[in-house]
Amino acid sequence: MSKRFKIKANFMAYNLRFKFDAGTSRGVLKSKDTYILQLSSQEYPGKLGYGEAGPLKGLSIDDVPDFAEKAATALRRIEALELNDEIPYIFEMLTKEIDSQLPSLRFALETAIIDLIHGGNKILFPSPFTLGKQALPINGLIWMGDPGFMQEQISKKLEEGYSCIKLKIGAMDFAQECKLLEGIRKDFSSDQVILRVDANGAFKAETAMEKLKALAAYELHSIEQPISPGEWEKMAKLCRESPVPVALDEELIPIVEYEEKKNLLEILMPPYIILKPTLLGGLASCKEWIALAEEKGIGWWMTSALESNIGLNAIAQFTAMTGNPLHQGLGTGQLYHNNISSPLAIDKGHLLLDRNKGWQDLSLIISDPYE
Repeated sequence: MSKRFKIKANFMAYNLRFKFDAGTSRGVLKSKDTYILQLSSQEYPGKLGYGEAGPLKGLSIDDVPDFAEKAATALRRIEALELNDEIPYIFEMLTKEIDSQLPSLRFALETAIIDLIHGGNKILFPSPFTLGKQALPINGLIWMGDPGFMQEQISKKLEEGYSCIKLKIGAMDFAQECKLLEGIRKDFSSDQVILRVDANGAFKAETAMEKLKALAAYELHSIEQPISPGEWEKMAKLCRESPVPVALDEELIPIVEYEEKKNLLEILMPPYIILKPTLLGGLASCKEWIALAEEKGIGWWMTSALESNIGLNAIAQFTAMTGNPLHQGLGTGQLYHNNISSPLAIDKGHLLLDRNKGWQDLSLIISDPYE
């Protein structure tokens, strides 16, 4: 029998500071603003559930100046409802009650409510992963910068035991980027090291195929978003003809309704899609994408959107539950000087939950925004 309850929500901004200048084709990141959500309920005395809403600057639908005000209004509406503790109900209720233009808030509420009803111990989806008995293979992310900085990152990731490396490309000289890939392939075959690249839509549609043919020489696993989103006819052609398998990323962000998702996949038929719950409206939305993709034989993997360890923990637990064997994009926990301390750890290119490590006391950094 389901348990009924009401919640009280606290919501606080938190600025994450990068350990280095993180370069992408859209610019350099030095810090990232995120929001930590804390839920309590009289029906769960002494328990607190946590989630994270972190719109990604220049990319998220909810990267708007009045995000905090819109989120506060939405949270007050959820506080007025009587909820129940069945996860399918939670997913359905939030899809209905939280505007699709606030995707990161949906994700935060999904995960915070599930955390609360499961006892507030940040175990959202129990599995061998949460028991510390399973690790998730992840790609080692190489950020843009000068060739020396990129080569230094590559060498470090390979020394640390990563078997899948992902390079951000599209902002440097293309010949230099190819040289970095060539250097890896000189020492490691495609059987030894999987190579992915992410163009973040930086290639021009007219010259993309020429670049993809050049990149094919390095036996790449995939290229994320080679051209800008919204050019469906050109993207469909690339998905069909590219010698490097295409993975759609930014293309998915504005697609909200089930029929729209189905339509996109039927028209573009990409080899892969990449799922970021913060950008796509949470875990329920990602479940829809996964079901549609698997029905059409389209591969997929999960990626963080530069969340703190709160959001990363939720995505990792959800991913572990799916059993997806591909390398996931979940290696972002080490990016920040001031990340939330957690049991998440990386060992030899795998993300795991170290049961010997605990969580930072999050209640010490939360204040009530309504006061």
